Amino acid sequence: MSVAYKQAGVNVDVGNELVKRLKRKFSKIGGFGGLFPLVGTKYDLVSSTDGVGTKLKIAFLTNKHDSVGIDLVAMNVNDLVCTGARPLFFLDYFACGQLNIGQAESVIKGIAEGCKLSGVQLIGGETAEMPGFYKDNEYDLAGFSVGIIERGKEINGNKIKHGDVVIGLPSSGPHSNGYSLIRKVFLDSELKKYSKQLLIPTKIYVEEVLSVIEKFNFKKQNIVGIVHITGGSFYDKIARILPNNTRVIIEKNSWEVPKIFKLIQKKGNVLLKDMYRIFNMGIGMILIVCPDVAMRVKELFKDAKIIGYVEKGKTGVELI
Repeated sequence: MSVAYKQAGVNVDVGNELVKRLKRKFSKIGGFGGLFPLVGTKYDLVSSTDGVGTKLKIAFLTNKHDSVGIDLVAMNVNDLVCTGARPLFFLDYFACGQLNIGQAESVIKGIAEGCKLSGVQLIGGETAEMPGFYKDNEYDLAGFSVGIIERGKEINGNKIKHGDVVIGLPSSGPHSNGYSLIRKVFLDSELKKYSKQLLIPTKIYVEEVLSVIEKFNFKKQNIVGIVHITGGSFYDKIARILPNNTRVIIEKNSWEVPKIFKLIQKKGNVLLKDMYRIFNMGIGMILIVCPDVAMRVKELFKDAKIIGYVEKGKTGVELI
């Protein structure tokens, strides 16, 4: 992992090791969503939980709080849709030292907007005041979402095979990952300068991805893998769903990397490989699809690109 990222206080390898250890005890964890059978029905519930991370520090610095709620919803529902599930409802957790009503209201308006964009119901949450635990006018956010899918129709990557095509959907920016490094790289004055780009909310892919699943997975599973590109990015997130002896080749020159990522790399002197393990680099969601439908699937997404393919080999991801 990049020395720069470790210096920023984040060690992805340690996080991955924790997940491996937990999976030895709890074999069902580790996917993009946890499945729970609804007894007596043909459906499974699917759950996800996540936060916004240190992107919040940019919101504090600029006193702009109306978009991080969208990030919170997006980080959860984008994970759920990777299983093919339709998100149903959402709950939030807002924690602070002392409640600033105007600030909290702005955050919650963003959460409501995120719920609207993803078609989920905001059914509750928790507001916690913990004096002395948080700095003045700072807070933390966490969220929890539940979706539903017909049993046996979940998308988990086990049907991925040689010859399948990788389609990349564009991101709106860094989304909600890599901000500890961003804050290490830029001075506060620079964070303010680039705040408009850095605070663009995470794109919500739910409705467009579900519509494609409905069209192409009706009789046969043509969409065989979906990956939300967040922490661990291309290397760790794609590998999470790959069957044994299957590898994905990503062609880096198949899309234009947005300028903000090039700026971060140059300013922080970050290795290119680490950039593709920390940031989404302009690709926020990946679909792995059967080759005979690849072009038709691609055309249903605005600005989507074919960015790679699947081949036989040692399980993993290679960027060329």
